[in-house]
Amino acid sequence: MNVRLLGVLAAAQFLMVLDQAVMNVSISQLVEDFDTTVTTIQSVIAFYALVMAGLMLIGAKLGDIFGRKRIFKIGLVVYASGSALTAASWSVPSLAFGWSVLEGIGAAMVLPSMVALVAGNFDGKSRAVAYGVLGGMAGVGIAVGPILGGWMTTDFSWRYVFIGEVIVSAGIFFGTRWMAEPAAEEPRPKLDVVGGILSATGLALIVFGVLMASNWGWLKPLDSPVEIFGFSLTPFVIAAGMVLVGMFASWQRRREEEGKDPLVHLALFRITALRSGLSMMLAQNLILMGIFFTIPLYLQVVLGFDALDTGVRMLPTSAGLFFTALLGSGLASRFAPKLLVRIGLVIVFVSAFLLIGTIEPELDNTDFLVAMGVLGVGMGLIVSQLGNVAQSAVGDEDRSEAGGLQYTAQQLGSSLGTAILGAILITGLLTAFQSNVTDQAEISQSTKGAVEKRLSSGGSFVSADTVEASATAAGIPEEEIDALVEGYQDAQLQSLKLALLIAGLLTIPSFWSTRNLPDRVLGQST
Repeated sequence: MNVRLLGVLAAAQFLMVLDQAVMNVSISQLVEDFDTTVTTIQSVIAFYALVMAGLMLIGAKLGDIFGRKRIFKIGLVVYASGSALTAASWSVPSLAFGWSVLEGIGAAMVLPSMVALVAGNFDGKSRAVAYGVLGGMAGVGIAVGPILGGWMTTDFSWRYVFIGEVIVSAGIFFGTRWMAEPAAEEPRPKLDVVGGILSATGLALIVFGVLMASNWGWLKPLDSPVEIFGFSLTPFVIAAGMVLVGMFASWQRRREEEGKDPLVHLALFRITALRSGLSMMLAQNLILMGIFFTIPLYLQVVLGFDALDTGVRMLPTSAGLFFTALLGSGLASRFAPKLLVRIGLVIVFVSAFLLIGTIEPELDNTDFLVAMGVLGVGMGLIVSQLGNVAQSAVGDEDRSEAGGLQYTAQQLGSSLGTAILGAILITGLLTAFQSNVTDQAEISQSTKGAVEKRLSSGGSFVSADTVEASATAAGIPEEEIDALVEGYQDAQLQSLKLALLIAGLLTIPSFWSTRNLPDRVLGQST
């Protein structure tokens, strides 16, 4: 096995997922540095997801046209340029252009090429190990990002993270000399510009609608810019995206019938193993990112931990994911992917209920760290199989397209996980708080009415101190404030447990996605 090349590709995977986690824990400092609002910075973060999701299929096709190694290197240069501009950014527009646009474009070029390059440079057991390492490194990046971001933001500056990314990008670029360029298709395909516009716009609208649902409301308008027939803008944005994706599919079919090069060969979706692998990638990212959205709220908002302490307590998931991904890659030579993924889902299911048991006013570190470690083990088994399943299901000529579909599915899953679990969390919080207030005899009818009116317009997951300060500012009597805060704290815990319960239960329908995963060891004949 080419260990040096695997290290280069693993570093690239780590780099691609690191800075989004860093940005999420640096929001407060960014707001202060640029004298702007939280909503503005969150929009910049959301725009990165839009760019990457929208351009992933185009980035994959560019690898087929110009060569995967070449596009990987160009993508690295674009990504490093974006990191440099982000580090030096002097305004929100410069931050958005550097991070959201340039880094998003770079990631959309690097990621599909990367998974195709693994298939072109490794085979057999070494390929399974390579995909396991990449899956593990993605988990490490997600968990280490908050620690690194919290440390840098607190003790130095968030800008140093992006300076470091430029240096790491240069090292990865240097390491591409160990990379073999898989043979290019002849004749080389042409880029489907219309298909690219339809897919990019459609996917971007879907992701945008999902990400904005927490602000606009899924159906009932909250802070929606416009209301359509009494509904929030969210379902209409998502529906418009789905229509464009449908038009994209029709356009691809027409291109193939005319003998022209499509952006994505629709025949790929008829490969059952690939289709099952993609749906599992979406489900796995939905569950993982939903949990990773919920747990920091418990640690930071309820318990008051800072970003660094939060990241440290999430390390067991990262470690469990990484080492189990390596172990799972080895097990792939003895056991079928379907079996290993299903075992992983069962372990994730168990971990969700272990986590529910740790959601208390005071944290039991031992129980919590064990539960997070179990989550990592389950996720590690799953990610160790899916990359190899997807790439083994297609021929060399379809590697980049399959890679683009992989990361599109993962990006959609991540966005849906954050949005859906976030919506469940907020709905559970408001419902439980309203119920607790109604049941409190110490709270007057006038205060109950004021709370009901306030909650009817929505809310967010804030600290109990914030609720206490708001109640004090509203002139509510002190004896009622204590009851309000107590009811809110109980509602926080109930809503967190509800979100984790739903995340755990989502593993059950995910079994449906495993039905067409290979039921034999990859590489063996039936």
